[in-house]
Amino acid sequence: MSSRNGTKRIGVFVCHCGLNIAGSVDMAVALAEISKYPGVVYAEHNQYMCSDPGQNLMREAIREHHLDAIVNANCSPSLHEKTFRNVAASEGLNPYNLEIANIREQCSWPHANDPEMATRKAIAIIKATVDRLKLNAALEPAVISLKKRALVIGGGIAGMQSALTIANTGYAVALVESSPWVGGHVSQLSSTFPTLDRPECFIAPMMAGVASHPRITLYAYSEIEEVSGYVGNFVVRIREKASFVDAAKCSSSASAGKCTLCFESCPVSVPSEFERGLATRKAIHIPFAEAVPQRPVIDNESCMRFKVQGEGDSRLQTPGSLGGECRACKEACPAGAIDYSQQDRIVEEEVGAVIVATGHDLISMDILGEYLPDPDIIDGLQFERLLSHHEYRVPSSEFRGSALSTQYSELKRPSDGKIAKEVVWISCAGSRDAERGVPYCSRVCCLYVAKQTLLYKRAVPDGQAYVSYMDIRSDVIGTEEFVQDVVEKSRTMYLRGQVSKVFRDGNKIKVWATDTLTGKDIEIAADMVVLALAMVPSPTARALARKLNIICDQHGFMTEAHLKLRPVDTLTSGIYLAGTAQWPKDIPDTLASASGAASRILSLFSRTVLLHEPAIAFVNERVCVGCEQCVSVCAYKATTLDPDRKVARVNEAVCEGCGACVVACPSKAMKHKNWTPRQFFDMVDVFTREYMG
Repeated sequence: MSSRNGTKRIGVFVCHCGLNIAGSVDMAVALAEISKYPGVVYAEHNQYMCSDPGQNLMREAIREHHLDAIVNANCSPSLHEKTFRNVAASEGLNPYNLEIANIREQCSWPHANDPEMATRKAIAIIKATVDRLKLNAALEPAVISLKKRALVIGGGIAGMQSALTIANTGYAVALVESSPWVGGHVSQLSSTFPTLDRPECFIAPMMAGVASHPRITLYAYSEIEEVSGYVGNFVVRIREKASFVDAAKCSSSASAGKCTLCFESCPVSVPSEFERGLATRKAIHIPFAEAVPQRPVIDNESCMRFKVQGEGDSRLQTPGSLGGECRACKEACPAGAIDYSQQDRIVEEEVGAVIVATGHDLISMDILGEYLPDPDIIDGLQFERLLSHHEYRVPSSEFRGSALSTQYSELKRPSDGKIAKEVVWISCAGSRDAERGVPYCSRVCCLYVAKQTLLYKRAVPDGQAYVSYMDIRSDVIGTEEFVQDVVEKSRTMYLRGQVSKVFRDGNKIKVWATDTLTGKDIEIAADMVVLALAMVPSPTARALARKLNIICDQHGFMTEAHLKLRPVDTLTSGIYLAGTAQWPKDIPDTLASASGAASRILSLFSRTVLLHEPAIAFVNERVCVGCEQCVSVCAYKATTLDPDRKVARVNEAVCEGCGACVVACPSKAMKHKNWTPRQFFDMVDVFTREYMG
């Protein structure tokens, strides 16, 4: 389609975007200027270029005027560059001979009150883009092979949902969980709001599913050691931590977890992580009765076998050595499943895509400071465990949406086992508190506090529940009605205002607060205080993000590529986010994001090969001196140094075309396809001449 002398025949299409652009840019003036600019053979405008009539206008003009290069003047390229490049490709043009001139975000919006300035600037932006386009090369996407196997990191509900969705579609999945069991924090809950369903009703089938699915390889009690490669071809090294129990022997002898001889014989008791320290476990243990996988592990940090007592301290002993004398579990095991010589092993998986679903934790009370250590000052998850050990079914006749039977058992406080007659819940403990905690809202606290007060009243009918809150946020369907039902039926006293002091006073815990609605100071002599602590990222999130080469925000949550357009993608192609690894979410939102991440992988796996964006960096090897400046600045680890030739190399499958290496290169050996220095300075010339001058 090019003219005989090789000059591109450029068409310019200007979008009104309703009044977003046309409200401040004079379209008639802009079109008249652009029409006579060198290289432009056709210029037209339309109310909405992204609409079907607008796209058809482009197609007709390409055919009628033999256009072989296009400038679309409209909104940001992140919105419609792909749309217009597809139109160009459908008419036989190389899509990389189409460029976007952003005259909305960079022009009409910032100059909405100065039409003359907006028009001048729009003309300059379009002319500069035309000059850049004149030197564009016709690029072709890089073809990348694809391994149709996925890795899911995290075995909570987000990880399990993602893994099952992918596996049920026919693709293999490796599921890695750092704990000895799957299920995450949901397995610790007593019930879920707003319907008060038992979590076992939906999580037990998921746990059993990931353990038995023929396409899912479950690596429980394992961690990610190293990740290399790129989208379609990741290589992941997984560290399987030694459990010191031969699972094959143990499962054959103790099917369904009936054998408990090793637990009974163990002389060591330590606080149970699953019970949040409210109960103890043995050094050899299964975390909870319904745990999946149903296999015991020996905690070598508490097992006497692996410790040597020194001068006032202890250190780990090499497995199988003679430093530890305890053999109680080994001697008690009839199947001979205990193996003290087991060591961690490294497993390598080759996968095409990764989902990160590492979940969340609760902010430490130690960070907050104002809550002194006290067995009767507990967090929300600890209260869930207290509820789980009591019958507290809600009668269907008394509460909306519930079909549970009526069985009550009084709830006792941890310190002395006495019935807790007065309990205070403190909402936003660490949330929305930039000075001492975190500035964001944890989203679920208001609702689980309401749920807990209701269940407390069922367990202790003559008890009194108090809730200190800033405001109530119930933005999920059915939850506003749920909170109102709780207030009406449980007679919970909601006090709007922050607590000023919490302290032990004899057998009671005194809570000082101010009710801002009445202006009165309030003192409550409580038996127990429950803190709705802020949700924070998993403690290992930042270290894992570095291994995956993805970004965390200032709080440690993993960051999506774009909040609206790519909400589960990361900036590293082929790696996706699910659940509370990304931000605080409730269970429905967590499952939705997990399904979304899985669907992104299924979309990826639907292709035979991957096509990678070709507008990336490249190296002029005759100029490169091997200084490695480009290697040090590359956020995607796409540049490496050839050890033999001592010149930089760019991995086309990994490079995202950010241009950091081009800026850093002191010898100017690094270049960017379709963003060369000549193109850059041609654009600068236009701006200085047409706009600044």
